[in-house]
Amino acid sequence: MVCGGFACSRHSLIILNVIYIIVSLILISVAAYGRAVAVVTSLTLVGSLIACGVLLFLIALVGLVGAAKHNQVLLFFYMIILFILFLLQFSLACACLAVNADQKDALVEQGWRMSSNMTRSEVQAQFNCCGFKQTQFPQSDPLGHPPCDVSSDCCKGKTDQCCTGQYTNGTSPPCPCKSCFDVLQPLIYNAFSVTGGLGLFFSFTEIIGVWLTIRYRNQKDPTSNPSAYL
Repeated sequence: MVCGGFACSRHSLIILNVIYIIVSLILISVAAYGRAVAVVTSLTLVGSLIACGVLLFLIALVGLVGAAKHNQVLLFFYMIILFILFLLQFSLACACLAVNADQKDALVEQGWRMSSNMTRSEVQAQFNCCGFKQTQFPQSDPLGHPPCDVSSDCCKGKTDQCCTGQYTNGTSPPCPCKSCFDVLQPLIYNAFSVTGGLGLFFSFTEIIGVWLTIRYRNQKDPTSNPSAYL
C-alpha cells in the first residue's frame, strides 16, 4: 500500500472516524460531568458541547459508511457537516476558556436564583452544604434556601437557624455548614477549563478529517471500472 494512495486514504479515514467516536464519547462524558457538578447553574456552553459530542458521534458513523463504500454523496455531506461542526465546537471551546471568574460566579448565582427549592435541597444534600453565599437569607429570598436539617449531614440533629429555616430579625449565628457557593466554585471552574480544553484540542482533529475526505473523494478506486470517473 503506497502512502497517500487510495487504500491508504481509505484506511486512514476509517481509523480517524473510529477515533472520532471515541472523542465524542469523551466530550459527552466530560461535559455531562460539568453539568452534574453544577446542578444549579445554567451552563449553556457546556450543554452545547454535549450536543457537539452527540453530533460528532453521528457524523462519524456516516463517515465510516462513506469511507468503506467510497460513496461520493455521503462523503460530501460528511465533509461539509464536519467542517461546520469544527467551527461550532471551536467557538464553544474558546468561549468556555474565555469566561472569567466574575462571569462564572454570575452564572452560578443566576442559576441559584432560578432554581426551585427542590433543586436547592438536592444540591445541599449532594454536596453537604447549606445556602448559597450567606445562610441568613430566609427561604422566600431569591438567594435563600430550604431548611438543611434533613438534606445535609452537617445539619442533622442541629437547631441552627440555617438548618431549621426559622430565621429571626436579629443577626443569625454562623452556620455549621459551608455555603454551596464555596463548595461548587472550584468544581465549576474546573468543569469550564476541562471541557473547553478538550473541546479545543479535539476540534483541530476535525480539520484533518475534512482534508482527508477531500483527498479521498478525488481519488479513483483502482478496483472500479477504469472508464468511471469521479
